[in-house]
Order: sequence, then C-alpha cells, then structure tokens
Amino acid sequence: MTAVTRPVVRPAVAADLPAVMTLERASFPSDAWSESSMRATLRDRDTVFVVAERSQGDGDLNGYGAVLVPRRADADVLTLAVAADARGAGLGRTLLTALLDAARERRSPRVFLEVRDDNEVAQRLYTSVGFEPVGRRPRYYQPDDVDAITMRLELTGEATGSTSGAIGPTGGATI
Repeated sequence: MTAVTRPVVRPAVAADLPAVMTLERASFPSDAWSESSMRATLRDRDTVFVVAERSQGDGDLNGYGAVLVPRRADADVLTLAVAADARGAGLGRTLLTALLDAARERRSPRVFLEVRDDNEVAQRLYTSVGFEPVGRRPRYYQPDDVDAITMRLELTGEATGSTSGAIGPTGGATI
C-alpha cells in the first residue's frame, strides 16, 4: 500500500476524465459509470467534483468524489472512489470531507447517498462521520443484484475548512 499522507485535493477538470474513468472501472468493475455519464457530472453546475493527486500537478489520481449540491437543497453524494493502493490511509475521509464542506457552503440541510450493502468499509466510513441508514433499494446495483443502503446526514455547523481552500470558494469545476 502506498502511503497517502497529504493528498492534493482539487477541482476536477476535463483533462482528468481518462484517469477518473480508469479509477472508476478498477473500483467498480461490474457497474462502473459510463464515460458520458461521468463527463456530464463533471460539467453539471450543481455538482462539486474533486480529485486527489498523488503529487501536486502530476495528474496521477488516486481518488475522486462528486456531490450533487444545489444551493439550499438536499445534497447527494454521487460517487466516491480511492485507488486500491491508496486505501486505508484516510483519503476516502479526506474526499468525503471536501464533498460535505461543499454541501455546507451551499447551505444544504442534509446529504444523502447510496452504498452497496456488501461494502462494509464504505458503510463504516459514512457512519463514522454521522450518516445514518434510512432505507434500502433492493437490487439497486446491477448486474450484481446487490441492494443499496440509503444513508442520510443532517448538516449542522460550518465547513471544516480542511479542504475547502484547496477546492476554491464554490468547489465546482468549470469544464
């Protein structure tokens, strides 16, 4: 496992799409998003999409995440992935914190997400920051027929500031 001590989290740009798709396919081999869906997410003005570089400016990504966050409305974590060789070092939490900070900055009252029923590591991460299970979507993840657990986090307080400066005042990528 490669140690990830100080990840460089920044807004995603169009040039990141090939590396994001490589990570997407490696992380979600049976139900990866299509490139066109990922590109649309990158372009969406209501979505904050961040990436983590192994070293600043090298373009070698070891994680990414996106949250749909219309101003003053509920937010939805759309995707979050960390490269296999970077897992277990806190990068998932760093990316999630950036997404939650964006939701707080846009005054979202709560954040929702779906997580695979068989992904206990992700469930522990989400629970550790305050997400609670609120529902189940049977057979949501196809073609694996795996249920999704819907989770919710009620947002309170200010952004942590831990990554907000790294992704700019709005956190959105303009592509």
